[in-house]
Amino acid sequence: MNFTSINHSGAWKCDLVLQLGFHFPSLSRLSILISWKERAIVMGFNFKENKTKKTLIGLGLGQILSLLCTCNAFTSSELARKGINAPTTQSFLSYMLLAIVYGGIMLYRRPTIKAKWYHYFLLALVDVEGNFLVVKANQYTSITSVMLLDCWAIPCVLVLTWLFLKTKYRLMKISGVVICIVGVVMVVFSDVHAGSQAGGSNPVKGDFLVIAGATLYAVSNTSEEFLVKNANTVELMTFMGFFGAIISAIQIGILERGELRSIHWSADVVFPFLRVAVTMFFFYSLLPVLLKTNGSTTFTLSLLTSDMWAVSIRIFAYHEKVDWLYYLAFATTAIGLIIYSMKEKDEEEQRDEQRKLLLDEEDGETFRVSLI
Repeated sequence: MNFTSINHSGAWKCDLVLQLGFHFPSLSRLSILISWKERAIVMGFNFKENKTKKTLIGLGLGQILSLLCTCNAFTSSELARKGINAPTTQSFLSYMLLAIVYGGIMLYRRPTIKAKWYHYFLLALVDVEGNFLVVKANQYTSITSVMLLDCWAIPCVLVLTWLFLKTKYRLMKISGVVICIVGVVMVVFSDVHAGSQAGGSNPVKGDFLVIAGATLYAVSNTSEEFLVKNANTVELMTFMGFFGAIISAIQIGILERGELRSIHWSADVVFPFLRVAVTMFFFYSLLPVLLKTNGSTTFTLSLLTSDMWAVSIRIFAYHEKVDWLYYLAFATTAIGLIIYSMKEKDEEEQRDEQRKLLLDEEDGETFRVSLI
């Protein structure tokens, strides 16, 4: 249906009733009612149009973030294949970029700080250690397991938003999360079954490192969603980069100083580090936009496509064998996420229907009063 025609027809009806109101005063109240009703219809179409744009923008941003996440995972896996064990160093450069770029913007604008500094410090600490654990896992397990086990962040986000953001979840959504957890468990059993074919020295250890890192990612994403909606994006990125760089530098001095000395630095080694820094910078820069408009749940669900890309790249680019349980685990996890997202859509439609019913009820009551 053409929105413009509805708008013009609504205006024509309002003008007609207003003209009749001059000759029949009893219709004046009816003219106000119809005018209000037409405006409500137009606003309803605007709401749906904006909602569709918001959904499309969220899907697009989610896929861009998913692609950046996949590129970052493969770069970390490439460094692990070369025997370079410096996970915190990879994150340090991206935190430095965030602090320099957004810190410069913040110094230029000189805004008022809206959140406590120790909130950003704790957020940066959780994010640094989450990155450390997930990158560290690339040394022990395959990249496919790393990507699939990131789905563990979904039930973690569910629990955290329920506890701290007071979000309510129904049975269908919880069922989808349970099915996702079953898929995650199947990935672990797949690595146990595949053994050395899984592409790592200790797949089970790597799997548990990813699960721990995904838990910290869930804490970080939920906290970022809260801060970006209640504080400021530039402020969040500035302090996250500042404190993240400090924490990373201290951790590098304690854990990775010897590793950095033993690396034979060349263009083939420096370029992957720079590539990780750039991809993570864009990842962190786009993430608050998605969290503010669509929330951490949409972001976590969007990362599912990175699992499919990881499996495809592993098969066709690296010519690695994938255990059959991987496909079953991916299908199980996908089914759970579809059920989860379908319930989200149903709840939104129910809220829209409730708003329409309230509008019609108020319209009918006002119409009866106006006729009296």
